[in-house]
Amino acid sequence: MYIILLGAPGAGKGTQAAKLTEQLGLVQVASGDLFRKALQEQTELGKRAKVYMDKGQLVPNEITIQMVLDRLGAPDVASGAMLDGFPRNLEQARTLDAALEKQGKDIDKVVYIKVAEEELLKRLSGRWICRQCQTPYHEVDNPPRVKGVCDRCGGQLYQRDDDNPATVKNRLQVYFKETAPLIDYYKRAGKLVEIDGVGDADAISRRIVAALK
Repeated sequence: MYIILLGAPGAGKGTQAAKLTEQLGLVQVASGDLFRKALQEQTELGKRAKVYMDKGQLVPNEITIQMVLDRLGAPDVASGAMLDGFPRNLEQARTLDAALEKQGKDIDKVVYIKVAEEELLKRLSGRWICRQCQTPYHEVDNPPRVKGVCDRCGGQLYQRDDDNPATVKNRLQVYFKETAPLIDYYKRAGKLVEIDGVGDADAISRRIVAALK
């Protein structure tokens, strides 16, 4: 089973992917995680991606597609995956479809987590991440017990460059211009499932599972 999670930055794709992969027995493939790993390992693709990520711009298709296809070629995703953050535009979607078709595979469902832009701005501008275990926090909705310290592992919390207010606004503008057309693309293919992304994370997860069933 291959499932795609669609939604603007801050819509909760990462949170829902973690919950759903556990329930459905799928591997989460998050383009953002692939980029950050490439940056940490100082790979050539990682260095090229960093220039765009720091500005809140989409990483060029050829870089993103290569990273994701390399990951999908790994043995642990042979029976399926939950794609989080990819594809981001029509070119990536068509390239993914073509690559899977060559392997006799296909995208089964596309879950679109819908959240209003005002809510997205609030969520993203207050987001902090643990440097060690990557646990996310929010200044208002989910603050740590001790400011700047991860509840889970005691690691230092930091705000990513692409989560400061000015960059967030640009990221959302880029998203709605480049990624929103995917909603129509997958709707025409009969694969789109639209989910209200506002509310408790567990409740949203239950909505998604019910829709997939």
